[in-house]
Amino acid sequence: MRLALAPVNPTIGNLEGNAALAGAAIARARDAGADLVVLPELCICGYPPKDLILQEGFVAACAAAAKRLGESATAGITTVIGVPLPADASRPGRGTANSLVVYRDNRYVDYHDKRLLPTYDVFDEDRYFEPGGRAVVVEVPSRVGGPVQVGLSICEDLWKGEDAGFATRYLSASDPVAEVVSKGAQLLVGPSASPFVVGKGARHRAILAAHAKRHSMPVASVNQLGGNDELVFDGHSLVYGPDGSLAAAGPIFDGSMLVVDIAAGGIGGPGAGTRSPTHVAHDSTDDQQLFAALVLGIRDYLRKTGHAKAIIGLSGGIDSALTCVLTAAAIGPGNVLGLAMPSRYSSEHSVQDAFELAKNLGVECTTIPIEPAMHGFRSLLDPAFTRHGWNTLGQTLPDLTEENLQSRLRGTTLMTVSNRTGALVVTTGNKSELGVGYCTLYGDMNGGLAALSDVSKQWVYRLSRWINANPRACGFASPPIPERSITKPPSAELRPNQTDQDSLPPYDVLDQILERYIEMHQSPERIVRETRIDPAVVARVVRLVDVAEFKRNQMAIGLKVTSVAFGSGRRYPIAQGYRPDRSIGR
Repeated sequence: MRLALAPVNPTIGNLEGNAALAGAAIARARDAGADLVVLPELCICGYPPKDLILQEGFVAACAAAAKRLGESATAGITTVIGVPLPADASRPGRGTANSLVVYRDNRYVDYHDKRLLPTYDVFDEDRYFEPGGRAVVVEVPSRVGGPVQVGLSICEDLWKGEDAGFATRYLSASDPVAEVVSKGAQLLVGPSASPFVVGKGARHRAILAAHAKRHSMPVASVNQLGGNDELVFDGHSLVYGPDGSLAAAGPIFDGSMLVVDIAAGGIGGPGAGTRSPTHVAHDSTDDQQLFAALVLGIRDYLRKTGHAKAIIGLSGGIDSALTCVLTAAAIGPGNVLGLAMPSRYSSEHSVQDAFELAKNLGVECTTIPIEPAMHGFRSLLDPAFTRHGWNTLGQTLPDLTEENLQSRLRGTTLMTVSNRTGALVVTTGNKSELGVGYCTLYGDMNGGLAALSDVSKQWVYRLSRWINANPRACGFASPPIPERSITKPPSAELRPNQTDQDSLPPYDVLDQILERYIEMHQSPERIVRETRIDPAVVARVVRLVDVAEFKRNQMAIGLKVTSVAFGSGRRYPIAQGYRPDRSIGR
C-alpha cells in the first residue's frame, strides 16, 4: 500500500480553517496515489485546546467539522483524522475523548480513542479527556495489493512517557501497541501532537524503532506542525521498517508530506522516491533545530494572534541581537522595528552595535533617548525621597531604584510605540536572567512574547555563533550579529562600568546550577556534591530562583524548547516558605 503522512499547522479553535488545511492535505495525498493518509492528533481543533474542550458546544462543533470533512473529501482514499469526540457511546456521561476518526470514500469507517493520557509537564489531558478502552485495527484497501490491517494509536500510546522521563506513570497500564498487534495489525500508525524539546526527537526515534523491531512490523508517526502559544511542534514524519531501521523521514519544521510504499518485501518500492523528496534520515544539529523552532514559534505566535509587525529594544547586547535576528527570520526584516534607548550609562559602542545589527538585517532602527524622561522622574521623585528620608537608607546612586527606573522607562517607551503602531513587543530576556530574577517587572519584561525565555545564556552565545557561521542556512547573506555583541562582557548598562558578573556567577557556573535545579529538580546538596561548586554560590542562586517566582508569573508568554520551561509546565507557589538553600552544609 502507499502511505501518506501529512503534518499540518492548525490554529487552535479555527475549525473551518483547520478542516480546510486537512482537506488540502487529503487531496495532495490522493494525487500522490496514496491508499491511506494520516493527519496529526487533534488536527481539527489544534493542540492543545485546553479549556475550549469544556466550553459548551465546542466538542460538538469539532465533531461536526470532522464529519463534514470525512463525508466530502475522502473519495478514493482512507483518511485518519484527529478530533475530540464525545466519549465512547457505550459509556454514557463519560465526557470527551481524544480521538481519531477514519473515513473512506466519504463514509465513516471507525474511530479510536487515545488510551494513555499524559498529565505532566505541559500536559493536562486527564483534566479534559476520558481514556479509550479498546484496541482498533482498520482494514485499508490497496490499489496494488491486498488489504492491509492498520493499527491505530495516538501520541502517548506510543511514547508511554519514555520520551519525557515519566515512564513510571504507565507501569500498570496495558500496552496499546501490543494490543493492536494481537488483533492482527500489519502496520501501526501513530498521529501525534508532541511539543518540540531539544534532544527529544532522538528519543522519539528510538522508541519508534523499538516498537517496529519488537513486533516485526512497520511503524509510522506524524507530528503536528507549528507554534501554538508557548509550544512548538516540529511536524516530523517517520517510518520504521520491521527490522527497526529508519525507512523514511520527512524534514522537521517544514510541513512536507511524506509518501512511502509499504510492501511485504520492505518499505520504499519502485518510484516511491520520486513521490517523496524526503526519504532521508533526519540529521540536523541541535543548533539548527533550535533556530528553526524559535523562528517558527515567533512566526506563528504573531500570525495566529493577528500581529504582522514586531518591536524590539536593541541595546547592542547579545540577547537583543539574537532576538532581533530570530524575529527578522520569522516575519521578514521589513516587519521589525528596533528601538535604541540609550541613557547616560550607555556606551557609544552599544548604540553603534545596535545600528550595525539593524543594518546587517535590513531592519529599521530609531533612537529614543530616555535621559530626558529620567531627568523628569528624578525631579519629581527626589524631593519626595528627601522629604520622607528615603535618600538616607544607605544607598549610593545610581542604586537599584534608579537602575529599575531606567528599565521601566524603556519598557514604557516600547509599549507606547507598540500602542501607536500595533506592532507586538518581543522581549529579550533569556532563561538564565529570568531564572534568578535579573530582570525588571514593567521594564525589560514588558511585551507580548518572550522569545528567549527558555534559552540559557550559554545557548544564546552558542546559537548566535552558529547563526553567524551559517548565515545562508538562516536566510541571511552574511553574518548578521556584530562580533562585538558576542565578545564583549554582557552588561545591562544601568550604572557605570557594570557587567552581569558583578552580581551573578559566571554564566557557565550559573547555567549549570539552573539546569540542575530547574530542569532536573535536583536538591542544592546534590548540586554541590556532584559539581563541587561553592556551596555559598549554589545557595544564593537557589534562593534567587525561588524569590523571583512572582516575576516569572507576570512575564510574557515564552517559547518552550527544553524539558522544563518557565510556563504552564512549571507550577511553583509564590507565597511559600520552603527554603532548600538553607539546608546546604547541615
